[in-house]
Amino acid sequence: MQRLKLKTTVLICTVMSLATAVVPASASTKPKAPDTVVVDCFSDPQAHPRTFLIACGDGNSILTALRWSAWKPKVATGRGLNVLNDCRPYCAAGKFHSYPVTVRLDRPEQWQKHPGKQHYTRLHLVYTGHKPPQMPREVTYRLWN
Repeated sequence: MQRLKLKTTVLICTVMSLATAVVPASASTKPKAPDTVVVDCFSDPQAHPRTFLIACGDGNSILTALRWSAWKPKVATGRGLNVLNDCRPYCAAGKFHSYPVTVRLDRPEQWQKHPGKQHYTRLHLVYTGHKPPQMPREVTYRLWN
C-alpha cells in the first residue's frame, strides 16, 4: 500500500513538472505597456480609460462609458458619453446631461514627465445624437502635458 502511494506521488510530481515545462514563456510575461498614453488631470498616464475628465478645474465635463475600438501609436478611437453640466442658472446649481460621442485622440508628442513615452495631445469629440445647446457638432481640445 505504501509502495502504491509512493508511485502515485512520483507520477503526480512528474506530470506536474512536465506540465510546467511546456507552458510557453509568453503565458507568464506581462503584456507590453502601450507606447502612447493620454495624460489625465493628475498627470498620470492612462491607456484605454473607461472615464476621462476633460474639465480638470471644475469637473463640469467628463467622458464616461468609454469603449475603445483602436489604441495605436498615432491615434486612438472610441465611443462614450460626454457628461456636461448645463451651468444653469450657474454651475453650482446646474444639472448634468449625457451626450453620446465618438472620441479621437491623436497628435502624439513626447511626454515631458516621461521622455521615453508618447502622449496624445489632442482630443476630438463628435456628438452623434443630440448635442449640448450652443455647442458645435464637433469639438476639439488641446490636451495638457
